[in-house]
Amino acid sequence: MTYDRLVCANCAAPVNEGRCRVCRASRERQPDQGPFAGLNPAMLIALMVILVAALALLAHQAA
Repeated sequence: MTYDRLVCANCAAPVNEGRCRVCRASRERQPDQGPFAGLNPAMLIALMVILVAALALLAHQAA
């Protein structure tokens, strides 16, 4: 689960919108999520399959 799905208990709005002071404080405490944070799990699996296929191709060519 990503942090952008969190709902504020104070104002019942998404925390990433920062509508109230509690939201803004929570948003500031959240760690950076890295370069793959915006990708969904299916996209990550597809990237892993492509990476494994590329490595297999390189191993086959080297042999």
